[in-house]
Amino acid sequence: MSSKVSFFGKQVIIRTDSLYWKNPDKIFDSELYTAMLHNYLLDLRNKDSDFIKIFPTSDLKEQERLSLLLMKTLSKYPREDALKIKPELKSLLKDIYTTDQFVENFYNFWRKHERFLVTESNDFENGNEDIDKRPYRIFNDTIEQLNHLVRKIYRDIRENTTGEHPIIYRQVPAGCQVGVIATQKETLLPDKYNNLNKIKIIRQVLIEPPLIINPPNNKRKGVFKLVDSNPIEGFDFTDSEWLCFPAKVGELVIYLYFHSFYTNIAISTANLFELCTDEDLKKRPDGIYAFGVTDEQVAKFAPDKTVYFEDTENGIMVGAIPIADEFGYFGYVKKMMLTLYNSIMIRRGRMPVHGAMTRITMKNGKEANVIIFGDTGTGKSESLEAFRSLSADNLKDLKIIFDDMGSLEVTKDGKIKAFGTETGAFVRLDDLDAGYAFGNIDRSIIMSAHMVNARAVLPITTLEDILYGYEPDYFLYANNYEEVTDGNYISFFSTPEEAMKVFKEGKRMAKGTTNEKGLVGAYYANVFGPTQLMDAHEPIAKKTFNAMFKTKIKVGMIKTQLGIPGKENNGPKNAAQALFNLILKK
Repeated sequence: MSSKVSFFGKQVIIRTDSLYWKNPDKIFDSELYTAMLHNYLLDLRNKDSDFIKIFPTSDLKEQERLSLLLMKTLSKYPREDALKIKPELKSLLKDIYTTDQFVENFYNFWRKHERFLVTESNDFENGNEDIDKRPYRIFNDTIEQLNHLVRKIYRDIRENTTGEHPIIYRQVPAGCQVGVIATQKETLLPDKYNNLNKIKIIRQVLIEPPLIINPPNNKRKGVFKLVDSNPIEGFDFTDSEWLCFPAKVGELVIYLYFHSFYTNIAISTANLFELCTDEDLKKRPDGIYAFGVTDEQVAKFAPDKTVYFEDTENGIMVGAIPIADEFGYFGYVKKMMLTLYNSIMIRRGRMPVHGAMTRITMKNGKEANVIIFGDTGTGKSESLEAFRSLSADNLKDLKIIFDDMGSLEVTKDGKIKAFGTETGAFVRLDDLDAGYAFGNIDRSIIMSAHMVNARAVLPITTLEDILYGYEPDYFLYANNYEEVTDGNYISFFSTPEEAMKVFKEGKRMAKGTTNEKGLVGAYYANVFGPTQLMDAHEPIAKKTFNAMFKTKIKVGMIKTQLGIPGKENNGPKNAAQALFNLILKK
């Protein structure tokens, strides 16, 4: 068995090629258990906890030895027998309640960590070459077995300490919350990127929801700089510290390579993008993103650290961000991948859309494909979710095509088709109805729940729907900063030029989801590709808006008022009601 344990803050990452966890002694004798006991005792000492007083010595090494001996002995024998077998545990077993709470506290200390188990094969050694072909068995033999074993050890120790059985049993994921199967796979990476071939590729992910994580940061700042040289060229990737999440970003394949430091937020990608199939891996990737390189690797781009490069020779967009707490926010995963997507779409002649699109079908037969266009915090998702709640009695179906980013294609016959990127959503909990968050908690990954800009990542649609290519009926700019005083929440533009002026300015009242404050603007509300490739984007935008007006798509503005204090809830609801009335009159 080969295993490696890494700690990054409250993250614990176990990488192993062992498929079986059936013996408590295997846990007690592991590097992980020793390290956790060490950290637990250090924590108690730092807090000057009374638990330290149960030890007959102040020597940390001896305290660790006695703690391990205590756990091992109580996992097999009742307290009275333990005292006879190991008399050196007398001080630790003197008071039943104190011993019980010492154990309970250690169990809780462990469970407060974010725990990830990666099962991998090493170049087809150990008979594990097909572990990704039997994921149910592998997950059952690894993470499920580990969860069962940790609960068993915990319960046995407490029962042997107190002499009593629990009355209430809570089947929590006591071992690990996330299981990953990663294998060596052949890819069609260009020769220039051969140094990435040694990194194992994730093939399956198991999540025990709700998964609650606390990344080191809860905001994103700045933009991703398009640079003139490859940010990962010459970088030495240590395969034991990196994994690859091959993602389907719309129709594209983008390989997300991430350092173990970013495991919690990188794995959360499983709720946002589809994992590539084996067939997808037979194609050359459209993009590569290295999340967790060294500062030295991007030093030549200073002061910029969040950078990407257009490798025209190989037809690949390449992004890179270094290891640092300031980049420990899911937005740096999501938005870089979408920046790569948008940049590729611009090169292919499509207009990226920073917005949300839904296909609405009413019970009376009326249908509408609605795109709400706008930057972060403008009320796109909030208005559509409010629409779902308000029109429940009249709504037959509400299908999400994209929640944050998509693209528009002008077909050869002049029609507009819209495509999505994500099968999940990264939603801001502060602006959503509480019922929405709790109603989806059974499949959510929740981030920074105790902070401003608390977020959840949850699956909301399918790859089939985002790739279908729906024709929009309404294309509405989300205005979150102007108050409605005349009852008109939706208005329409009469010419492409009038519309483009508003969309191009990209104004919004910043909501604190980035480091921006007050009324700000961005080119087409999209600093994720269009801003970097403005010259290429401008004629595409003009062509797209002209086509929208020629095909009678209603282009206008919807006032969500989300950025106005006191209007955060009723603003999107009123906008949704206006949209509802509009569709009924269609």
